[in-house]
Amino acid sequence: MRVRSYKTEAVVLRQMPLGEADRILTLFTPDVGKVRAVGKGVRRTKSRYGGHLELLNRVEVSISYGRSLDVVNEAQVIESFPALREDLQQLSKAFYLAELVDGFTAEQSQNEPVYRILLRAFRSLDSARQPDLLVRHFEMHLLGHSGYSPQLYRCVECRFELEPGDHLFSCAGGGVVCQRCRKMQSSTLVPLSLSAMKVLRFIQRSADYSPVDALNVSTEVLREIERLTRTHIRFLVEREVKSADFMGLVSSSGRR
Repeated sequence: MRVRSYKTEAVVLRQMPLGEADRILTLFTPDVGKVRAVGKGVRRTKSRYGGHLELLNRVEVSISYGRSLDVVNEAQVIESFPALREDLQQLSKAFYLAELVDGFTAEQSQNEPVYRILLRAFRSLDSARQPDLLVRHFEMHLLGHSGYSPQLYRCVECRFELEPGDHLFSCAGGGVVCQRCRKMQSSTLVPLSLSAMKVLRFIQRSADYSPVDALNVSTEVLREIERLTRTHIRFLVEREVKSADFMGLVSSSGRR
């Protein structure tokens, strides 16, 4: 007999209005993967569980299978990350991380490691000494868990070990190109200094963010790494990540 419903926990990644009172919710779960489901009546002020299904909330949900979209029957908040919501800069970063997960995951495809690093990032954003580095750490490990881990030790063309020095990063090749092979690349190449490459290697090796937060990284290198990761991510998802611009705008206003 076919099971008609299931229970799971999830992070609310996205919301879209449907009709006058409903929402289509994009939920990311540890055991089912990404799920799109309808929250019926959640936009009504008297909704029993509408407030539980706010963006970024970690929730426990009961969901019924539907023909085209599943339907949320019940929802209860597990974590709402209030510290993030009190700081616009951290909130903008959390929106960006959620959009990345939405962009790099497929529906009904389990990826528990990504679920875990998303929760760890949400919990760490408000206490991180260098939240921009935390975002870079999340990006690198999201790429790794999604099958796109950048090659930072060998040239993606000739496969020889990279010599110390400044190099170029090939988005199409998925990694660094040595000076000898740069002419063989027809796609966009992003400059990558030796200092930035050392930081990226350290981030890639560090499963936990704590050692990365202790690094002393110059503003120039931070911006170089951000430029590279954003360019590479845009190449992979084949579109602009909308919340990246919002995050940049909020960060710029905070530096004034």
